This record gives sequence, C-alpha cells and structure tokens, in this order.
Amino acid sequence: MATPVPGWQSSSARGRVAQGGSAAISGSSSSSGISSARRLGEVAFSAWMSPAAPLQLRREDRRKKSELDILEIPSIPNPFPELCCSQFTSVLSASLLPKASPRIKQVIKVYSEDETSRALEVPSDITARDLCQLLILKNHYVDDHSWTLFEQLTSLGLERIIEDHEMVIEVQSKWRIEEGNRFYFRKNYAKYEFFKNPENFFPEHLVSFSNEINGAMSQTQILQMFLSSSTYPEIHSYLHAKEQGKKTWKKMYFLLRRSGLYFSTKGTSKEPRHLQLFSEFSSSDLYMSFKCKKITGVLTSFGFCFKPHKAGGARDLKQLYAESEQSRTCWMTAIRLLKYGMQLYQNYMYPYQGRSGCSSLNTPVRSVSENCLVAMDFTGHKSRVIENPTEALSVAVEEGLAWRKKGCLRIGTHSSPTTLQNGPSNIAIHSSQPWFHHKISRDEAHQLILRQGLVDGVFLVRDSQSNPKTFVLSLSHGLKIKHFQILPLEEEGKLFYSLDDGHTRFSDLIQLVEFYQLNKGILPCKLKHYCARIAL
Repeated sequence: MATPVPGWQSSSARGRVAQGGSAAISGSSSSSGISSARRLGEVAFSAWMSPAAPLQLRREDRRKKSELDILEIPSIPNPFPELCCSQFTSVLSASLLPKASPRIKQVIKVYSEDETSRALEVPSDITARDLCQLLILKNHYVDDHSWTLFEQLTSLGLERIIEDHEMVIEVQSKWRIEEGNRFYFRKNYAKYEFFKNPENFFPEHLVSFSNEINGAMSQTQILQMFLSSSTYPEIHSYLHAKEQGKKTWKKMYFLLRRSGLYFSTKGTSKEPRHLQLFSEFSSSDLYMSFKCKKITGVLTSFGFCFKPHKAGGARDLKQLYAESEQSRTCWMTAIRLLKYGMQLYQNYMYPYQGRSGCSSLNTPVRSVSENCLVAMDFTGHKSRVIENPTEALSVAVEEGLAWRKKGCLRIGTHSSPTTLQNGPSNIAIHSSQPWFHHKISRDEAHQLILRQGLVDGVFLVRDSQSNPKTFVLSLSHGLKIKHFQILPLEEEGKLFYSLDDGHTRFSDLIQLVEFYQLNKGILPCKLKHYCARIAL
C-alpha cells in the first residue's frame, strides 16, 4: 500500500488515519504491524505539522472530554443546594447585600419674624431641631435652646410648634400647593417652660385626680404623672365648641384623658355613658388659632383646634375656644404631654440628639482668649490689673456711661444742649436696640409677645400711640401681658425717663431697661427675655 502524501490529505482523511494509526500501535506485535505502525506514526506526525491540524484536534479533544463528563463521571450530590445559581447570576443575592440609601435633598423655605425668608437645601431626614441648629450657625446666633420651628397654616389662621424630633419634610408633604403654608423660625421661651415651672401651667381649678390618689400633689408630681405614671390627672373646664352640623357655638364641659378629649352631654357629669369622644391625639395635630374673634363669631379669642392628618380643609377642623389664656395654655400643654410623653422630656434634656447629620454641629462658644480677659485700669501713669470684682464692675459702668455720652455728642453735634435732650439723640440711642419696636400698636405688641412665649419676664419697649412723647413697656407675667407707661420728665433742662412717676429716673431707655433687668422695682418681675424681630 502506498503511503499517502500528508499535505494532500483532507482533514477528515487525516482524522481517520490518526485513528487507524493508534489502533495499529495497540493491536499486533508482528514485524508487519511494527512497520505499519511506523508508517502510521509518520503520517500522524506529518498531520500534527500541518497548519489546519491543531484546530481540528482541539475540537475532538473537547468533544471527547464532554462525552466523558456526561457518561463516565458520576454526579456528586450538592450538600448546599440553596447556594446553587446559574452562571449568569451572582453568588450573593441582591437582597443579602446592604442597600445603599442616598440621602435625598430637598429645598425648603423658612421665614423669620420680619417676613424675610431663606431657602435651604436639606436632607429628607432632617429634624426640626437640626434645622434650627443649622440656621443658628449660618446666622451666628447664640443658642439658648429657645429657637423653634413653627408651622403656619395661613389660610386657616392656625400655627403650631413643630416638635424638635419631627421630620420637616414629612410636615411639608402634608401641605397643598394652593394653601400657602409656611415655616417660621423664631424664639419661643415657653416651649419647655412647663418643665421648669409647672405650677404656672396647671392651676388647681383645672386639674383633678382619680380616686386612687390621696392627698394633695405638688406640681412636679403632676408633671411626672403626665410623663410616666399609669395614673393620670384629668384636665377639665368649659370650652366653646361647635356642635356637629351646626354653625353656632355652644359652651360645653370637656375632659382630657389618655385615650382622647371628651365632652359631657349632661352638664359636668363624668360618667362614661355621658361622655363622647371629641378627638384623639394619634391621628391629628394640635394648633393654636390666631384668627380674630370677629371672624369666628365666638366671644373669646383664646382658640385652639385639632387638625386631622388627612384633613380636607376647614370643615374637618375641630375648633375649641377657652375662656382665658391660662386655660388655653393649660389645655395645650397637657395635650402635648399626653401625645408625646417622654419624647418631649428627652427633647428638653438632650437637645442635640438628632437623626440627621446636623446633630453633631456645635454652636459658637467663647474662645480661650476671651475667657482669659482681665480688667485693666489705664487712668494713672502706669496700667494695672483690677483684681477686685466690685471695682471692675464700677469701672465698666463708668466707661459705658462715658461711651453713651460721647455717642450722644457725636449724633447731635449740630444741636443745642436743649435739643440734644429732647428727641433726636435719644431716639438714636435706643432705636438700635433689639428690644425696641418703633411704631407698633398694642395688639401687635401683644401678638409678638404671645408668639415668642408667655413666660415671666418676656418684654419689649415701643412707642405710645396715645401719647407720641412717651413710651410703653409691654411685659409678660402670670400668662398675662401687662403694659407700663414710661413717662418723660424734664428738670433743669435735662430729660429723664421714669416708670414710677419720677421716683427712679434714667437718662435714657437703655439705662431703664438695664436697671429693671437687675431689679424688679415696681414691676411684677424682672425683665428677662426681650422680643426681637430677627432677620434671616
């Protein structure tokens, strides 16, 4: 048999020769078999040297390997079938991987007392306290824990405190575009005042206890009952309310319990069969009404109401009016305590524990260099350190008076001594003070103090509308706002101001305010917190 030329063979022929050669090598041991095997080996070797051979052989090897995998290799049971997955999927399930939750930011608009506004881009989980902290830092205000965020429903004439732990974006999501609601940023000294002086918020004639309580209880014990005890105090009094389906207001007897606010259908009876639920707390928010009593038609102006979370408008509001500011404050404070409980106390004790990243921000504090300042005297030939605190205080007062006197002379350089004392210079002295409000009415002063909290010592000074030459000190005390006239007195060509018909005289209003901040005098309390319209 002639030996074929390797270069002329087709790929299939070379494949058959290779198979035959392998069979001849393993078949016979004769000389002919050896010679034929030698020839087939040469043919196989020449086939390997051909350029098309490696590709075909690799294909044959893969085919044989796949056949062996299917027919000869036994399947091994998988002890962890739940971990099996296809070659196109990841070994770890997507549900097992930690979910990346990027903090989505939204833009909100915040207004101040003077109606200026500021737009802020904040994360979606920012709390009211964190937002206040952010505005304090941006405007370089001093944080005395009285800054508060308010929600004002302008169309409904309602306003409420947004609690420090509430999410601002959640509150905004309940608004409708056409309603024109706003966020307000201002001080509120009464936000947590009931933790400091509970006796001013729970008068005896509005609070009663269950039969299990024996003996009288202190105001602090009443506050503890609101927060943690299963035994609760009852708040009760007459309130003006609208009966369902009627437009007229009716005076009804109300009771506040942990389960909600009830009214009695029979006088002052507290029997369960005579009590009907007026509103619960979990599905509604409590607002204070600032609508005029002429608009509502009720004879009192101390209103508050419950607004359901899914309220459709004014028809869904449950409005109430109290007989006095003390009664309204008591009701609203008790409802806040029953609704939020210990959360309010935690907000009061730990104001910087927020959920968003702003809670780690710190307010500006005095630097080390400011804390190391000492009083110095430069009047002699050599300067000296004033070590006596009393002497240092008197020197500071003298320097302050001298500075004011120089300021008056600079302002009124073209005025005579008589005109210097009369008006322009004095107005220039106190008009720049944050507690002075130029040309506001009695009602406007009342509303300003009311919005910033009816705490003893909250005050402002304003021009008198009845007498243009005098001023008025408006002061909060005992949940009431009182007004004191500041009279101008002239003696020997000099003008003085007095609250007590000249017994105590002051050269300007700044001296008068500073004196009553340190001394009560004829006032019912000292001046503690001034009302100011601060711009953002």
